[in-house]
Amino acid sequence: MGLKEGTRVPRLVKVTGLIGLVGVAATGCTTDEVLRFGWPQGVTPQAESMRQLWTWSVIAALAVGVIVWGLIFWTVAFHRKKTDELPRQFQYNLPLELIYTAIPFVLVVVLFYFTAVNQNYVLAKPAKPDETVNVVSFQWNWEFNYPEHRTPDGQPVRTVGSSSEIPLLVLPTGRRIEYHVSSTDVIHSFFVPEFHFKRDTFPHPEKNNQDNVFQNTIDREGAFVGRCAELCGTYHAMMNFEVRALSPDKFDRYMQLRTQINPQTGQPYTAAEALREMNCGELCTPYAVTGVPFNTDRTGGAPSGQSGTK
Repeated sequence: MGLKEGTRVPRLVKVTGLIGLVGVAATGCTTDEVLRFGWPQGVTPQAESMRQLWTWSVIAALAVGVIVWGLIFWTVAFHRKKTDELPRQFQYNLPLELIYTAIPFVLVVVLFYFTAVNQNYVLAKPAKPDETVNVVSFQWNWEFNYPEHRTPDGQPVRTVGSSSEIPLLVLPTGRRIEYHVSSTDVIHSFFVPEFHFKRDTFPHPEKNNQDNVFQNTIDREGAFVGRCAELCGTYHAMMNFEVRALSPDKFDRYMQLRTQINPQTGQPYTAAEALREMNCGELCTPYAVTGVPFNTDRTGGAPSGQSGTK
C-alpha cells in the first residue's frame, strides 16, 4: 500500500503539470500578455504602475491558492477514512493557530501598503501641469475644451460630439495633462481602457464634494477608445469618444490651427479640419478610427458650451 501511494504522487504531479502546460500553451498568449492577466497594454506610467500591482496581487493570490489546493488534495489523497480510529486533532495547537492567523494578516498588510503607494502615485496632482482639458459629459455624448487655448473670438478651443461624429480628445505625448471632469445632467464615467483608469463625472462636483481632477502622461502616440462606464440612460452604450495622442510638435501644430480661422469656412478650425490640414498620416485621420457613430438623435442632454461646435 505504501509503495502504491508513493508512486501515485509523482504521477499526479506529472499529470497536473502536463495539463497546466497544455492549458497555458493553448491560450496562444505571449509572456507579456500572460503577465498582464487580461489587462490591456497601458499607455501611461500610471497605467503601468497599476498593471504591476494587479500582476503581483494575482501572483500572490495564485500562490495562496496553490497552497490551499495542495493541502486539500493532500488530505483527500492520504487521509481518507481507513479505520474507525479518530485521526490526530489540532484544534488546540497554539503554534499552528498563530501561524494561520499571522500569515493572512501579513498578506493583508503588504497588499494594503502597495495599494496605498500605487494609489498615491496614480492620484498625485503636481502643480503646473503642461496641459489642461475640461471633460464635460452629457446624455449621451462628450465635450472637451482646452481653457488655455483660445479661438479668435476669445472662446476656449472646444470639441463636441454628435450623433454623426464621435468626438476626438486630442492630447500630447510626453506632457503632464490635467483633466477636470464634470457632467451637465446625470452621473457618467470617463473611462479609457489603455489608461487603466476611470473617474465618475458628477453634476456640480464641487457641491457634491467630489474629487474631479486627475493627471497623467501619455507615453506613445496612437488612437485609444474611450467610453462611458456608468449606466446613464437609453444610449449609454453608444456614448464613446476617442483619445488621439500626438507627439508634442504635432499637438502644437493642431492647437495652432484650432486657434485660427479656417479661410474656407470663416470659422475656427474644427478638430476634423485641423487634423485634415496637418496631413500627417494615420494619426491625423480627421474622424474616429476606434468606433463608428450610432445614427440616432441623442438629444437627452446638452454640452456646457455652444451646441454644434466641433
